Amino acid sequence: MTNSPEAPKTVHLAVYDTLADWETGHATAWLARAGYTVRTVGPAADKPVTTIAGIRILPDLSLDALDPADSALLILPGAEKYDEGEELAPFTAKARAFLDAGVPVAAICGATAGLAREGLLDTRPHTSAASFYLAATGYAGAAHYTEADAVTSGDLITAGPTEPVAFAREIFARLGAYEGRRDAWYRLFHDSDPAAFAELNA
Repeated sequence: MTNSPEAPKTVHLAVYDTLADWETGHATAWLARAGYTVRTVGPAADKPVTTIAGIRILPDLSLDALDPADSALLILPGAEKYDEGEELAPFTAKARAFLDAGVPVAAICGATAGLAREGLLDTRPHTSAASFYLAATGYAGAAHYTEADAVTSGDLITAGPTEPVAFAREIFARLGAYEGRRDAWYRLFHDSDPAAFAELNA
């Protein structure tokens, strides 16, 4: 799906208990600055979730109300609960619905393990925290694991927990945000290159 005047300008951020706070802030903040609306999606719209930091978030809508046709992108942050059972499986099932509809999905850290269990990494190039982390899920995609900060494969973006900036850069590229300025943005926030500040704000 490409960004066009008719395309949705809403990005949906999945939120759930034990969400890793640091993993999606660059992406969501800078997408908002690029004109996107960021809405949170939780297990239920009337029940707050609590992040690893103890921050409570009341979702904007429930997962079952989320339609890929209304979204430009679904972001799945990592969470300890991805390694604790199947509670978050409905979110990876929704990711499958997004990909089937040609709407991008971006997953980082533990969410990549959820995608692996859903079978969504079996045939796509991808990355995560480490190859052995995904191997522990028993998935069939080990041959497609890539040692990289972040990987885009068609409509799917994956990254490990230490690469929120590279994750955001791949998201911007997939949505066509910050054309001509993505390199400067990355150099500023990833490499602390002071010269990139002037380029980004030119």
